[in-house]
Amino acid sequence: MQDIVHALRSGDPAHAEALSRERLRAQPGDENLLVLLALSLHHQSRNEEAVAVHQQLTQLFPDAGLHWANLAVALRQSGHVPEAISACEQGLRAAPDDPELLASLGSMRLRLREYETARDLLLHAHALKPQAADIAIQAAQAALACRDYFAEDLIQGWRGWLPLADGPQFDLAFALMTIGDAAAAQELLEDLVARAPGHLHAIALLASVYERSNRLQDARVLIERIKLQVPDPAGSVAHDIAHSEARLAERAGDFTGARALLDARGPRSPEDFDHYFALAQVCDKLDERTAALQALQTAHALQIEDMRRAAPQRFLPDAPMFPAANYTLSNEDYTAWPQLRAPDTAQSPIFIVGFPRSGTTLLEQMLDAHPALQSMDERPFFNVLGDRLSAAGLRVPRELARMQQSDCDLLREGYWELVRSKIARKPDTQLVDKNPLNMLWLPLIHRLFPNARYILALRDPRDVLLSNYFQNFRSVVLGAVCADVESLARGYVTAMTYWLHHVELFKPQVFVSRYETLVAEPELQARRLAAFLGLMDAQPLLNSQARAQEKGYIATPSYTEVIQPITPRRVNRWQRYREALQPALPILEPMLRHWGYAID
Repeated sequence: MQDIVHALRSGDPAHAEALSRERLRAQPGDENLLVLLALSLHHQSRNEEAVAVHQQLTQLFPDAGLHWANLAVALRQSGHVPEAISACEQGLRAAPDDPELLASLGSMRLRLREYETARDLLLHAHALKPQAADIAIQAAQAALACRDYFAEDLIQGWRGWLPLADGPQFDLAFALMTIGDAAAAQELLEDLVARAPGHLHAIALLASVYERSNRLQDARVLIERIKLQVPDPAGSVAHDIAHSEARLAERAGDFTGARALLDARGPRSPEDFDHYFALAQVCDKLDERTAALQALQTAHALQIEDMRRAAPQRFLPDAPMFPAANYTLSNEDYTAWPQLRAPDTAQSPIFIVGFPRSGTTLLEQMLDAHPALQSMDERPFFNVLGDRLSAAGLRVPRELARMQQSDCDLLREGYWELVRSKIARKPDTQLVDKNPLNMLWLPLIHRLFPNARYILALRDPRDVLLSNYFQNFRSVVLGAVCADVESLARGYVTAMTYWLHHVELFKPQVFVSRYETLVAEPELQARRLAAFLGLMDAQPLLNSQARAQEKGYIATPSYTEVIQPITPRRVNRWQRYREALQPALPILEPMLRHWGYAID
């Protein structure tokens, strides 16, 4: 059979087919020959004939899960998805722990947006065959669809899997891009595009990575390369190109051209909420407010439907708005905490918090520009640590008094391990941890780092609300909160009330950085910030624009804003949408009064 295998590997599937058929006449029903025949037909794009051979194999060898898995793949590639699912299910009745069948069924369930079912099937397959890179990548994709924090754990050993086939390598790059590891995604995509120059999806995704890294000319070159290779691309590639071109046109100030591109191509599918978020952003820049609001209404409705599939428990009637803020500590709770040893201020991170879209990324870039400080891309580390405590049977924050010295030491080391897994720590620098909704994890942070300093990014709540409503968040928590302006207002008040209560309880060191002051008087605010942090020289804090440009990829929605000079142009933006925001204004009023913003 080596000659048949050689023919396949040499790119001559017709010869492989002829040899397989010739041998089968002498050895009808031979398992290996039938498999090679099916492969030769597949390589000739004769999928229906390949399906027939795979069906014959499942009839002859009904207990072999691999044949059922191959049949399912062939059926799926032929467009017979229900039949492919049925083939997997039949195979699993004979071989319930076959990882290939579980992975194949999970992959199809994922395509059907049955996210939780897909994730569970693929995690089972991965547990049975942990060394299989393709299964690990698919499991990570399903976990990402469910917005699970552990998704990146499934692919953290990806370098040991190389080289990969084109399909798994593209899927891996997409997964890495989704979790914010743009450098790794870029590395994989550049390698894939070099060896498979006709892989249009890889070229389009690489163009998107370049745009997100502010390498705009490189992104344009790749888009033109696709158009030269295939003047009239079809399918999802065409949509990817249109959206990339629209994004590049928008960044060049051609908002009319960007909207024309989006309107001409339309959404990728009826569920494509990304399209409507992009359309809303462009309409806003064209000052077409009604169109922007209509696009946002559609975007949020589609996104919520997708999130219901990903995390249905988040949408139960009694689900908390913010799971991390499920209990407010009392003074009695706090006084029950045992006195423990903890790092001093210099050995603790500096935490930048605030409701999203309050200016946290600008502050982070300012601090990262200082040689005595080092920041990292936004990471949900305290969500991870909170989950670890919950898994150990400790409710956060209600039962933090149960934590003893060894518990805190172990959890702190877990935090630093997470940090080191994402960045190479520079010696003699203090870490800056920027994650806006860490404001909801203040009790746990204070238990681990009671001497830490905090910078609260504050911005007019009405501007915050509007900016969040325009954002396409991956987080289910934020997506659910942003469903409409009234929900957003309640979310803002809930989060800020929770923060203010625990600040009063713990009395940590907090610097309130008002966005309006920062953009109007950056030098004054930089000096105040430097004094709060004990920095001798405030001048580096004013180099945030250069630092952001040097950094390249910034994993937050404001990645295009922080590379621009600091300007007050986004102050009072909410006034343009006053009528649409009217139902939310009474809800925000207590916070407007608390922070001294004019109510008019």
